[in-house]
Amino acid sequence: MTEIIQHTSTRLAPFGESIFSTMSRLAVAHKAVNLGQGFPDFDGPDFVKDAAKRAIDSGFGQYARAFGLPETNRAISRYTERFCGFVADPEREITVTAGCTEAIAAVLLGLCNPGDEIVLLDPSYDSYAACVAMSSATARRVQLNGPDFRITDALLRPAFSKRTRAIIFNSPHNPTGRMFDEAEYQIVASLAKEFNALVLSDEVYDAITYARSHRSISQLAGMRERTVILGSLGKTFSMTGWKIGWAIAPAEITNAIRSAHQFLTFCAATPLQRAAADALNSVCDDDSYLQELRRDYSRRRETMLEILQEVGFSCVHPEGSYFILVDAVAAGFSDDVAAAKALVKAGVATIPASAFYDPARPDRRWLRVAFCKREETMREAQRRLKAQPLRQLANSPL
Repeated sequence: MTEIIQHTSTRLAPFGESIFSTMSRLAVAHKAVNLGQGFPDFDGPDFVKDAAKRAIDSGFGQYARAFGLPETNRAISRYTERFCGFVADPEREITVTAGCTEAIAAVLLGLCNPGDEIVLLDPSYDSYAACVAMSSATARRVQLNGPDFRITDALLRPAFSKRTRAIIFNSPHNPTGRMFDEAEYQIVASLAKEFNALVLSDEVYDAITYARSHRSISQLAGMRERTVILGSLGKTFSMTGWKIGWAIAPAEITNAIRSAHQFLTFCAATPLQRAAADALNSVCDDDSYLQELRRDYSRRRETMLEILQEVGFSCVHPEGSYFILVDAVAAGFSDDVAAAKALVKAGVATIPASAFYDPARPDRRWLRVAFCKREETMREAQRRLKAQPLRQLANSPL
């Protein structure tokens, strides 16, 4: 008998196809309104697109230096000073990456050794655990309990040890929409300092907040030297396909990040880096675009909450990001996967949030719904959801 060869590495075999690929594929198959994958179905601002066209026409078609075009690094530094309150050295502390996902991979690959442990706060973005696995570190997963999803010392402390290399901290948070408060920031910072761990602070939704402005954990006393800020152009300017991200860290940590980044992508797309510099400088000069972005997403959030509550879902009201968690079990479904399958057949695609948990201990209660969509997209989803009551969908065969 011919032996079957396992082609996928043992590090990545447990992950399989990402939930985003699965649900997007099902959305196409069922001609569903896609409220699953978190990309806007509208275009970004003209001033950013025009900057990319100028860059292409001006000869920015070759490799950039590995860690970023000088003007892009300077613009990121300026943006960080304007909105985080400290100056990052553009030459020694900033690395431009092919999106924030590559930044996460480069940080973990550059900093981790076998035996190191990385603390994840579940529900957590699915690429975190995959990148930890690729780095040969071990994920220590801490489950935050809904619907509040609060961080407490009693919950988090047992995950820390002398092997802890870092914690990945995401605020505003995907998928819950939480903006962790000062007490929660202090818990994370205190444990990081006590156990000499780094904080990888995923801040890609920093501009999409509602009741209050984002604050970086790096601004707390003693945290600048142990924080890696992970940022992205895609969410702020509705250009997720551009894949321009960055990592900001003290120089010695940046050296480790760059040692991996240079062999992953070498550099992000040069003309889009150049356009990113113009985009970031623009909002530093005049933040009216960011103010309108928040107003716009506030309207979208209220529209989607209204729709979801009208059809019978209980919702976790997001404080930031552009996602809403809804309670699938309270709506009558056996779990989130059953709910997602029933809804996509009814013409609305969502994401079962159990994909954001440790597979050994998932919370199967929640569905993630994206509201980075046009009004007509959301209203079409409303029409389809109203056509088939949730209780009827919950009891229909899959």
